[in-house]
Amino acid sequence: MKSFIANFEIYIALILLTGIGLLSSCATDAEKYTLDYNKEVTGEIRATLTDAPLVPPRIEAKHNTKVIVELEIIEKTMRLADGVDYTFWTFGGKVPGKFIRVRQGDLVEFHLHNHPDNMLPHNIDLHAVTGPGGGAEASLIAPGKSAQFSFRALNQGLYVYHCATAPVGMHIANGMYGLILVEPLEGFPPVDHEFYVMQSEFYTTGRFGEKGHQDFDMQKALDERPDYVVMNGAVGASSGENAMKVKVGETVRLYMGNGGPNLVSSFHVIGEIFDKVYVEGGTLTNHDLQTTLVPAGGSAIAEFKCEVPGTLHLVDHSIFRAFNKGALAQIKVVGDENHKVFTGKEKEEVYLPEGSSIQSISSGKQTSSDEVIEEKTLEERLAAGKILYNQNCMACHMELGTGIAGTFPPLVNSDYLQALPDKGISVILNGLQGEILVNGEKFNNIMPAVSLNDDQVASILTYIHNNFDNGDGLIKAAEVKEWRNKK
Repeated sequence: MKSFIANFEIYIALILLTGIGLLSSCATDAEKYTLDYNKEVTGEIRATLTDAPLVPPRIEAKHNTKVIVELEIIEKTMRLADGVDYTFWTFGGKVPGKFIRVRQGDLVEFHLHNHPDNMLPHNIDLHAVTGPGGGAEASLIAPGKSAQFSFRALNQGLYVYHCATAPVGMHIANGMYGLILVEPLEGFPPVDHEFYVMQSEFYTTGRFGEKGHQDFDMQKALDERPDYVVMNGAVGASSGENAMKVKVGETVRLYMGNGGPNLVSSFHVIGEIFDKVYVEGGTLTNHDLQTTLVPAGGSAIAEFKCEVPGTLHLVDHSIFRAFNKGALAQIKVVGDENHKVFTGKEKEEVYLPEGSSIQSISSGKQTSSDEVIEEKTLEERLAAGKILYNQNCMACHMELGTGIAGTFPPLVNSDYLQALPDKGISVILNGLQGEILVNGEKFNNIMPAVSLNDDQVASILTYIHNNFDNGDGLIKAAEVKEWRNKK
């Protein structure tokens, strides 16, 4: 019994010592990041501000200084998607707002201007601010007015800023958010490229891709049913021709923010692994991550090295948001192949287990035989067809219709497509299986039938024919309906 009591006392003592050690560790950690805000700053500079995906250069001063930030609020109508306009409320004329870069310990003198042509009062809440409302109370201004306040950047991190004028959610949903980086005085370790990417949602009166000017829909916002979930303010803002560009062997640091106002982002880069992540934009780091959560009103800093060429897709891995609502950005990596890391496809064989048949992917309501469809103009079909192509075809045939060598045939100047009497209608309606010859190259794969309605098939084929050098012309829904009835 005495032995048991002695061992138990030792056990309790060890627990107490461990707890004391942990508390000591916490205290030491807290001291590490506590700033002496009584220490004077020296000199002053005007902050360089940038639009996404660009990031300003770091401040090179070896000491803390006053950083003067000038930011203008502008309400303006801009592109949300092809053929879709929206009246955005912005910090600096773009969505997301300007990227602001300071160091821990700097004194920030902030000037906020509300353009006289604006309709509404606005302010700014910077999550990097220690003070009432993050600066919101000190910066509420009517159109044609300016406000000034100052704050000391006490804590290192990547912080969201946004408008906090009531109704707060509406101001954020209309585009009023951005990022402010408070890096350590000595700066982060150097990388070859730094990029600014910010996810957010738009709640519009029309459905995704519905052409024309769209207004904000408060009920959809309250129900958390966004029509658009985008990277850098609009569908395609940082993809395709607007993609970020790097070379093989270069290192990348992403400053990723989530303006919300509602959804949490499961941020992932298809084709890369995060070597290092500053979790939620703070000082805690993690390594070798596939996907990192970025809360609404939060951030993350992710770093990786580009080892092989190709296109990296930056997505919200709540994946329908990426490929059906716009939550996609791209980094194009150029350079020599590195087969020690990735070979590409080495071999392909047809695999058809017993009972296999062409599968059907349901994408739209079928058109009844007696339903009359209102035909669209060429411009309307091209706009609708681009959206449908990106949703249904781009993954296999690529954004520019080039296909994937040996696997998926090209659609660009396709002799196979041009020779079809139905212009490709039956391929979409019925699918395709077995060997075909396209532009002199053999392909043996399976294309599932896609259940688009007659109007959608007409739009997607009009886009493919006109944009991929397969002959101009307008394909009508009535043509699709005729071929469908022959089936």
